[in-house]
Amino acid sequence: MDDATRNKLLIGHFSPYISDHKKEFLELVLNQRTRHITMVLEEIYQSQNASAVIRTCECMGIQDIHIIENEVKYSVNRRVLKGSYKWVDLIKYKSAKKSGAATCFEHLKKQGYKLLVTDPSPDGMSIYDVPLNEKLAIVMGNELHGTSKFALSQADMKVRIPMYGFTESLNISVSAAICLNTLVPKMRASEIPWQLTEEEKEVIKLQWLRKMMKRPEIMEREFLKSIL
Repeated sequence: MDDATRNKLLIGHFSPYISDHKKEFLELVLNQRTRHITMVLEEIYQSQNASAVIRTCECMGIQDIHIIENEVKYSVNRRVLKGSYKWVDLIKYKSAKKSGAATCFEHLKKQGYKLLVTDPSPDGMSIYDVPLNEKLAIVMGNELHGTSKFALSQADMKVRIPMYGFTESLNISVSAAICLNTLVPKMRASEIPWQLTEEEKEVIKLQWLRKMMKRPEIMEREFLKSIL
C-alpha cells in the first residue's frame, strides 16, 4: 500500500470520530495554508521570542517554520504558543559536520526558495517592495547579533523594515509580524498558486486529525491490522 492510499484510508477511519463543526473548520484552515512563504529562525536565544513568531506564523497561515539551533536549542514556551505549535511543521537543523544554517539554506534553495535575510542596514530592499513571484524564506536573526554574516552571504535579497525613530531595530516577534502582515495579504490577493497541493493537504489533514483524537496511535494500529 502506498503512502497516499494509506493516508486516505486513515482519514476516512478517523473522520467519523470528529464533530462536523471541527471537520469544517479544519478544511477552512487547511485551504488557507501556504508554503509559498516560510520562516527561518536563526539561533534565537529567548523561547518567548521564537514561540511568539511561531504563533504569528500559524495565525497567518504559514505551515513550515525552520529552526536553526546549532548553538541555541529551541524550547517550547507554552504560555506564548497557546497550542499553535501543534498545527505547524517545525523543521530543526543541527549538524556536527557543518553549520545548521548551511544545511537549512541548502535545503530551502533546493526547494526553490529565495532567501530574504532581514537586516536593518539601509542598503536592503524595503519589505514593502519585495516581489512575490517566487517562493520566499524570511530569515530572522537572534536578539543580540541579528542575522549572521553567513546568512547575509547566502541571501538572495537583503530586506529591511523602514523605521523613522532613533532605534534601529524592532523585537524579532514584531519584525516577523510586520513582514508576514505585509507579504501574506499581497500573496493572497495575487494570482500566484500559493495554496498547498492536494497531496500536501492530505498529509497535513491526517496530522491534524491525529492531534484532535485521544490515543490515535492505538486506533491507527488496530485499523491497519484489520485491512492488511
